[in-house]
Amino acid sequence: MTTDLDTLATALYVKIDDLLKESPHLAPWRPKVGIVPKLTDAELVTMAMMQALLGFVSEARWLRHARAHLRHLFPYLPEQPGYNKRLRGAAVMIKHVLRALATDTAFWRDDVWVIDSTPVECGRSRETAKRSDLAGWAQYGYCASHSRFFWGLRLHLVATLSGLPIAFALTGAKADERQTLLGIFDTEPGLVADRPGQTLIGDRHYYGKAFEHTLAEAGVNLLRPARKHERERPGATLFKPLRQIIESINQTFKAQLDLERHGGRTPNGVIARILQRILALTAAIWHNHHTGQPVTRSLTAYDH
Repeated sequence: MTTDLDTLATALYVKIDDLLKESPHLAPWRPKVGIVPKLTDAELVTMAMMQALLGFVSEARWLRHARAHLRHLFPYLPEQPGYNKRLRGAAVMIKHVLRALATDTAFWRDDVWVIDSTPVECGRSRETAKRSDLAGWAQYGYCASHSRFFWGLRLHLVATLSGLPIAFALTGAKADERQTLLGIFDTEPGLVADRPGQTLIGDRHYYGKAFEHTLAEAGVNLLRPARKHERERPGATLFKPLRQIIESINQTFKAQLDLERHGGRTPNGVIARILQRILALTAAIWHNHHTGQPVTRSLTAYDH
């Protein structure tokens, strides 16, 4: 099987279509009597994935491109307001698709995870911070990697060493990373309950006796670098190369999937655009895995 965007789109469409046929309750609710959408839910999610992979931040520009070049895949294309509304209403369905793709890879059973958070900037002016619909959720925070303050959110991501997203959360910039991680596991206890002895690698921000005790009780073995005035911790020699893996996963989101140029202006809009990017990475890894590609996180075959 070839690895190009059309092949990925076709494979993803078939996967989603089969999923929705087996579990129709996963699709967004619609009244029994009414107009049937001309663009199916499977086509909508496939379009959302392709938009993220091709780097179209503007939905209007993306639809113009699709009309000119993708009619062979999508005979019917909605106008921008309709696409916008459908996409924002499909967030729950996209989360189910993400899980279906992740569990359909060998990486889902990996016994080592990495955890990190990365900034999702939502505005730069004081007026934006005051007037935005995101005010109250978005906050001022500090990005140590770039030594700068920003106004926005943070994407907290649990992933395998291959970069496959396992779980994620979107919080205010000042949210405690430890509490967010515990919240992720509380929301879906089966993630760790089914994996006794799971190893989780994080940075120095994931510290604290009570925090580590809670993880240990859940069966998670936390590895992190020692903080100042702490003794050297187990696995110290692994942290530098593994830290590069964590940073490279975040860089895939930022550089190739334009995470920081998401363009969302409302909570639902930001969530939909972040989900698009996680979907794009997950779908690429899923397809690369099933086609036997040597680098499963590579997006190069699909970004043009």
